[in-house]
Amino acid sequence: MIAVVIPYYQREPGILRRALASIAAQRDCPLPVHVIVVDDASPAPAGPEIAAAGDMPWPMQVISQPNAGPGAARNTGLDCLPAGTRYVAFLDSDDEWTPDHLARAVFALQAGFDFYFADLLQLGADVTAFVRAARIEPSKHMKIADIHADLYAYQGDMLNQIISGNVIGTSTVIYDVERFADQRFMVEFASAGEDYLFWMDIAHGGARFAFSSQCEATYGRGVNIYAGAGWGTEAHLRRVHDEIRFKKLTRRRYGLTDAQLDHVNVGIASLRITFARDLLHRLSHRKALPMQLLISHLAMDPLSFLMLVPNSTRLLLKRV
Repeated sequence: MIAVVIPYYQREPGILRRALASIAAQRDCPLPVHVIVVDDASPAPAGPEIAAAGDMPWPMQVISQPNAGPGAARNTGLDCLPAGTRYVAFLDSDDEWTPDHLARAVFALQAGFDFYFADLLQLGADVTAFVRAARIEPSKHMKIADIHADLYAYQGDMLNQIISGNVIGTSTVIYDVERFADQRFMVEFASAGEDYLFWMDIAHGGARFAFSSQCEATYGRGVNIYAGAGWGTEAHLRRVHDEIRFKKLTRRRYGLTDAQLDHVNVGIASLRITFARDLLHRLSHRKALPMQLLISHLAMDPLSFLMLVPNSTRLLLKRV
């Protein structure tokens, strides 16, 4: 069985029903499907959306919980999987699958793989993510079979791939939950790194990865947790704080190579400059400083403050 886990939080009606319609449109999937919608205290409730979506060819359950974020909602879904679930697929409520997504994923997974992902079309893009970012070249990977075009066995170190340039989109992921039954999203990294840590833990656990270079998901316009996180907002500073925390955890958690450590350290140094830029923006616009967050940041990364003067000086000199 495949369980499809959908975290749901939207302000506008009509979004979830399109995601559900794309599940109902799946064809030739050889396994039964069970849909789990976790209503994360959505302003637009799940009930009317599900009713408007029409008949679903597979069982569907709705779980309601206080608002806790998408990772926590996915964790709730993972905690409530029906007996016999072999694979879990993630689909965000504002995204849609192509009709062959599940069939292609099951074919790849049953060929001996533990984790599947695919190319996707991001909101507002006219080329797919694989093509736009150029972080993965299918020709450098081994084809799984000719029966399904564009299915590949990932060749290389996926942990390194995620650290240097992630290629995994959450709404294309299907993985073997029997093998990774205890894996959960680290919700304390909701604003930065929550999904990456999930993929990296699985990669670090020895998973075999398969992927499709065919576009199998279209990302839609819904609630964006980064909306309102512009310069000088507490949400922006929180995101910088969490990104540094995430990168520091990456250094501790995975036993990185020297090259990987260099890459992570460069990212942290860049974020410290972003931290300085945010504070300069606040001061120049006479915005209040979020003291509690700054105290927390000082404890987590003292170098952000030690580098504040040189980083601010560089930023100010660039304006001259």
